[in-house]
Amino acid sequence: MKIKFKMKHMLFSFIVLVFISCENKEENAVVEPYNGIHLPATISIEARDMLSNWTIEGRNAGAQLPKANAPLEVWKKKQDEAKNAAAKSLPKIVEIYKPTIDTVFLGTIRAIDVKPKNYKKSNKVIIYVHGGAFVFYPADVTLLSSIPLADASGLRIITIDYTLSPQAKFNQILDEVIQAYKELLKEYKAENIAIYGDSAGGSITAGAILKMRDLKINLPSSVVLWSAWLDLDEIGDTYFTLKKTDPNLVYANFLENCAEAYAPRTEWKNPYVSPVYGDFSKDFPPTLIQVGSKEIFLSNSIRMFRQLKENNKEVELDVYEGMWHVWQGHYPLPESKMAIKNTKNFIFKHLGQEI
Repeated sequence: MKIKFKMKHMLFSFIVLVFISCENKEENAVVEPYNGIHLPATISIEARDMLSNWTIEGRNAGAQLPKANAPLEVWKKKQDEAKNAAAKSLPKIVEIYKPTIDTVFLGTIRAIDVKPKNYKKSNKVIIYVHGGAFVFYPADVTLLSSIPLADASGLRIITIDYTLSPQAKFNQILDEVIQAYKELLKEYKAENIAIYGDSAGGSITAGAILKMRDLKINLPSSVVLWSAWLDLDEIGDTYFTLKKTDPNLVYANFLENCAEAYAPRTEWKNPYVSPVYGDFSKDFPPTLIQVGSKEIFLSNSIRMFRQLKENNKEVELDVYEGMWHVWQGHYPLPESKMAIKNTKNFIFKHLGQEI
């Protein structure tokens, strides 16, 4: 009888423990939504809320672009649609941060000049090369990136309004960025200039640095790459491991078409086009690489980091749990504020600014 009682007592205790364990798991777990995007418990509530509004089905539906050789009017229509959609989010951020925004020309290159509220004239400046898969957005509608960083840093940010693809190919676009940079060198010392780019803008930024180095142009103090598209070809590991779960990026019929609009496939291993293939035994500025764990470009960032690290360059790889492509532009998110703070601190370190 005692043995039976003990067994019953043990069985009851086991059931209670299992019940409590399941209850705790239910409290702490994040239910996998039916949209195909995992919502990790390890990111902010704000980030989970944002992710919960996206679906893989919606991502795929929006990932149909013209072929690279489609008529320019077809591309222009897509570009206008993207510009108009992006412009809708600007009044709110301008109202929150109250920056001063001007159009300027660096030689013949148009740019958008963002100064934070209560800006104090400085001998230091940040250049921004915006993303958009090489084919989207005039600089005017990329303020979700530049305004918060200008505010955090107190510095002027100049966004280069380069000609988009397919209207221009990589060589023209890089030359426009370099021309704008050389104009700024007339006003600022190279050691007082920082440059950053996101997505395709990160590729253009790093490609322009490599070309400037080869042209013997004085290089900026530091480089920051946000979710950079550093290899145009679909060969990095996470292009495949994250292919079905990246909430934003699709290669076939989207990124692939944009890449071909920017440069012919025969140029995809040209370091000016895919900077991960650059020779980093030569000069390259201190570099901060930020990337999210959800994006297919994660491998691009890891490979770039390894290239710089193995060539004894100063480089930091700053990976963010559960973040998607260019989350830094979603300025209300805690993870965005953290990334912008780290960007500012890295830039300040190399500009000689007090943090």
